[in-house]
Amino acid sequence: MRYEGTVYRPPSEANSLILQVTIGCAHNKCTFCSMYKDKQFRMRPESAIIEDLEDARQVYAFVDKFFLADGNALVMSTDKLARIIKKIRTLFPECKRIGIYGSPSDILSKSIEDLKYLKSLGLGIIYMGIESGSDQVLSRVKKGATSDQIVAAGQKIMSVDILLSTMVISGLGGEHLWETHALESAKVINAISPDYIGLLTLLIEPHTPLAEEIKQGTFKILKPLDTLKETLLMVKHIDVRHAIFRSNHASNYLTLRGTFPEDQKKVLGQIEYAIECYEDESLLDQNRSL
Repeated sequence: MRYEGTVYRPPSEANSLILQVTIGCAHNKCTFCSMYKDKQFRMRPESAIIEDLEDARQVYAFVDKFFLADGNALVMSTDKLARIIKKIRTLFPECKRIGIYGSPSDILSKSIEDLKYLKSLGLGIIYMGIESGSDQVLSRVKKGATSDQIVAAGQKIMSVDILLSTMVISGLGGEHLWETHALESAKVINAISPDYIGLLTLLIEPHTPLAEEIKQGTFKILKPLDTLKETLLMVKHIDVRHAIFRSNHASNYLTLRGTFPEDQKKVLGQIEYAIECYEDESLLDQNRSL
């Protein structure tokens, strides 16, 4: 398989064969993101994609999952995506699921009929970044979508029964907007009620606009304890029908996992216990310094 630049994929696609169908990210303006900065967005030629698939079939005896990269490959036309998916299913009849990144605008640009058609061919899961449910935060980080648009996109995917995996970034509101970020993100999650809820913690990447804001003092990062309190507030207000919740990325201060609403009280208890331990340790450190 041929890849241009760094290739990114969701953690759950670790065992998938990654097929690069677009280069980079069509939006690529989020202030916190350093991904795809070395690439100029464009579609890969369909002939090159098909050639990669044919080569892969000669190498791999069994592939049950594919992931279509790069950053928002769902931006491709439905017809072109359909031809690629059909080729995957022809060459790899054992393939059980095909995943893809999709931005809210990508999803909203597809008709219900388009999405149902792609599902019928084998598109099994779409990964959509919510980042935040707060319009203040979304505007500040230049997400390129409002909370209403994110909700509409998420509901659209859920209505056609394609699995939807969403992601929120803890700490993205900074010290000033952390409560708004927590409450409004829970509100968006509740309106969508996605299949998967992922929680990452903000990592400051060098040379990003957000890193410059921190340097200038216009954005203040949440401390670990405050990030835990933000997580607690968000999780308290999540009210979904059924969702797999994961906060087990390397960026997270506390590993959390469960199925909501069944495990929600357990997860809340784990967060509360972590906060108590952190505060006790801080108090102990203060006493030691006296």
